[in-house]
Amino acid sequence: MVKVFVLYDSKYGNTKLAAEKILEGMMESSGIETEIACVKEIDPGKLADYDVLVLGAPNHMGRPSQTMKKFIDRLAEQNLKAKNVAVFGTYAGKEREDRAVKQLENMAAKKLHSQILISPGLSVRVNGIPGPIVEGELPKCVEFGKQIAAQIKNQTA
Repeated sequence: MVKVFVLYDSKYGNTKLAAEKILEGMMESSGIETEIACVKEIDPGKLADYDVLVLGAPNHMGRPSQTMKKFIDRLAEQNLKAKNVAVFGTYAGKEREDRAVKQLENMAAKKLHSQILISPGLSVRVNGIPGPIVEGELPKCVEFGKQIAAQIKNQTA
């Protein structure tokens, strides 16, 4: 059984909702045990036994949230078993992609250097800073979860 933990930071609930939809997509696959939590509510030391970590953050001024940055710093101090990391983010704007997701990918790759980034990061667009999530974005989250599950299964097959 592959153990996956979805971790998010969320101010207005949009990133939390995206995380829940990603989890929903992963749960459609058998052989995967999933958990979800806000990074403010979990001790990074409790994540040592997970095979995959999925990290999600809102875009704050073109960067991942400060809370997520600090959480990744604390994760880097742990002896993680996780071999895989995936990232996603929510953003307000008209661009097709959130540049903060790329920064989150780079941060995870640099600081969690023993882990492998799976799947390109997912950008989820919201209407204005407080949201809600733009119509059509939530199905992308479910698909992202399915992609992560498929990649994990291919690695363990």
